[in-house]
Amino acid sequence: MRRHQQTQILEFLQALNVAHGELRKSPGQEIALQLFAGCRNLALQAARFITDIEGEGTQTCASLEEYCEFLSHASPDGIDAYLIKRLQVKLNKIEALVRSELEPNRIEVVFFPYKYSMADSLESIWLAAIADPQCDVYICPIPYFDRLQNGDLGTMHYEGDYYHKDLPLIDWREYDVEARRPDIIFIHNPYDDGNYVTSVHPSFYSKRLRQFTDMLVYVPYFVYSVTDEIPDHFCITAGSAFAHKVILESEKVRSYYISAFKKHYGDKLGKPEEKFIALGSPKYDKCINAKREDFNLPDEWRNMISNKKIILFNSSLGAILKNSEQYLKKLRYILDAFHKRDDVVLWWRPHPLSEATLHSMRHQLLYEYNSIVSDYVREKWGVYDNTPDPHRAISSSDAYYGDWSSLVPMYQVTGKPIMIVNHDFLTDEIQFSPTCA
Repeated sequence: MRRHQQTQILEFLQALNVAHGELRKSPGQEIALQLFAGCRNLALQAARFITDIEGEGTQTCASLEEYCEFLSHASPDGIDAYLIKRLQVKLNKIEALVRSELEPNRIEVVFFPYKYSMADSLESIWLAAIADPQCDVYICPIPYFDRLQNGDLGTMHYEGDYYHKDLPLIDWREYDVEARRPDIIFIHNPYDDGNYVTSVHPSFYSKRLRQFTDMLVYVPYFVYSVTDEIPDHFCITAGSAFAHKVILESEKVRSYYISAFKKHYGDKLGKPEEKFIALGSPKYDKCINAKREDFNLPDEWRNMISNKKIILFNSSLGAILKNSEQYLKKLRYILDAFHKRDDVVLWWRPHPLSEATLHSMRHQLLYEYNSIVSDYVREKWGVYDNTPDPHRAISSSDAYYGDWSSLVPMYQVTGKPIMIVNHDFLTDEIQFSPTCA
């Protein structure tokens, strides 16, 4: 029995209480008959509802049947204070049984990841929930859309097929959150309609989900370095606003969120000290627990790597948008520098939304970016990893070189070397390929 289900049963009983109040007003025979029939139907509905959940043989259902039997023998002509008192005694007994015999002992937890590459921000939580015998767990990957330049929703993407089939997966079209009203909902997308690059399906905006659960939990899909200062706009997204709880990786990060939230919302959306809690990040859990031998590599990659050291090269959205044309010049320079080395192999992992971001926000650079990628993939001297899971690259590599992004603090927990790209520095002038008209 879930709390929401017990609440529904108590709502049946509250309706019976209201009907008893109408009977106390000594209605005429016709109205009394209608009230008797209504009470009996409500009691039978409650009994069927309980049986569907708990099966046959509960004391609560037996008491509901006694209540119906009493009503069937009661005469509307004989309505008096004594009859109503006997009805109320029976109803009070039923309510006491609902609260004791049908005490909630199940919790329904649903996770709504969208991009598989970001699902590690929820993974260790759902593994713990799956291991809890009192939890009914559903992992429900949801679709997301590219944003067109005018802000409309474009192509829909769905990455549910990437998840391991042993997980308790459910199709997003089959999970009716409004009807099921899960006890806890976990999300990692905080933007609702506030992202210029992508949008999750509007049915899964945090503003809507909050209406159908007592506990909406937002876990950011990104983490921070200990030296980072966190801009306010990351702390006051829709996910932070509408979630009942926001799980953050450290007390330092929590202090930034509380400060920003107080500045923008005060206590209007819940007390920030209670909303934001520092429990760590599942992304760190994944990095610490993952091992190189846990992942399979394509034969082509193995042959390319051989006995060489592996440098994970990460290119981020923030660097693309900040540096624009200079970024692409530096990108060609970096690839050329590593191409000349025979002691290391480059493992390039671009941010999965790089192309979509350029298409939406820097369209004039998209041709040049795609040209760089095409050249790199065609020449086959380094690994090009556009798969959704970053942990294979983190575990397999020997060092990190790339942009400052949420991948850096994840990589830090491995203890391996890290070097950050300086996009303002170029030793050679590099000419762009012709851009499309």
